[in-house]
Amino acid sequence: MSANLSQLKINETEVPFIFEEDKNLPIVSMQLIFQNAGSLSDTKNGLVNLTASLLNEGTKKEGSSAFATKLENRAITLSSHAGRETFVMELGSLKEEFHGAVERMRELLKDPNYSKETLEKIKMQTIGDIKRRESDFDYISSLELRKMLFPNTPLAKPASGTVDSVESITLDDIKKEIKDVMGLENAIVVMGGDIDEKEAKKLAISILKQLPTVKVKKLQNMKPIGKKELKETIVNSEQAYIYFGAPLNISYDSNESHLSRVSSFILGSSGFGSRMMEEIRVKKGLAYSAYSRYNINKTYSYFSGYLQTKIKTGKEAVESVKEVVDTFIKKGVTKEELESAKQFLLGSEPLRNERLSQRLNRAFHEFYNGKKLGASKEELTKIEAIKLEELNAFIKKHSEIGELSFSVVTGKEK
Repeated sequence: MSANLSQLKINETEVPFIFEEDKNLPIVSMQLIFQNAGSLSDTKNGLVNLTASLLNEGTKKEGSSAFATKLENRAITLSSHAGRETFVMELGSLKEEFHGAVERMRELLKDPNYSKETLEKIKMQTIGDIKRRESDFDYISSLELRKMLFPNTPLAKPASGTVDSVESITLDDIKKEIKDVMGLENAIVVMGGDIDEKEAKKLAISILKQLPTVKVKKLQNMKPIGKKELKETIVNSEQAYIYFGAPLNISYDSNESHLSRVSSFILGSSGFGSRMMEEIRVKKGLAYSAYSRYNINKTYSYFSGYLQTKIKTGKEAVESVKEVVDTFIKKGVTKEELESAKQFLLGSEPLRNERLSQRLNRAFHEFYNGKKLGASKEELTKIEAIKLEELNAFIKKHSEIGELSFSVVTGKEK
């Protein structure tokens, strides 16, 4: 079976409902997804992530430990997490326990653990994570790159916040965030497993009825800047951590997504065999791994990549990346590269579609990106029909990926 889309009507509001029945295993899962509610919507830096952490601390009535014990005794998983554009609550259990699992989610939505002790606990954990990242050179380099590409935007800020911003967040801030964001108007339900659709809808509605009416926020669209700059950060390191990026003028709903997928695959997202890996690791031995990809989202798109090398070969690695991208834009790909990419993408499709979670995730992203369910299958047909001249014209048209900026976190060469 494949996922289907319908609407759940709560009062005058229609909530999208994506569902697939799958009786292969006696389990049921559900995602309650809120659009325009991820870290990019932060009113205080780190607020959305801290809100997700609080919702992972059980109810105020029972507390974190007692609520967690109730879940564990029935093998129920219930968790919340924030992406950049969405806020997600996930629920899963064995088929016979799912009615009880839904009741636990309803309890959590009705009575989040709004206690000062819980707030201080999750603040301390979050600040601890922030401080640990001060010595995570990959994290530092990637954040500095986003600051270069997306200055004065939410993407230039750490999703977890800073020590100061996290310390400033209050219980009232989190209460307001939940009240303002987790509502019917921006909710989507994704559900599947060993349950019939009629029963699934009934259970989903029982949860949705608890949600308030909200005014949906509109996230800021962000366009990267092609600075062609290099920023070097000196740390106590034996290696150079190189992150690079550039503008990518491809929208999330582009009718050329099949071309961008193949282009990205050949240039750097396919691992061994990609241009990045072949030129930088195999031929020059500059890095253990070299990777790049096209990042295409609703609110932002950009080209990015990374590699790690020795301090003394950092400059050579940067120049090699520039050379690889420049050659890719000017000369395009070969017939052999295109055919190899087609064979892999078409041949590996069953592996990307074998689990229920994979199929539901794909269906959600099709809907979220304004496409009809099943669009991914149509994309494969388009990939199979790509001509070499068509792909190379597409690559040449997107020469903006050559406007590369580099963030290099490195040590002092001895």
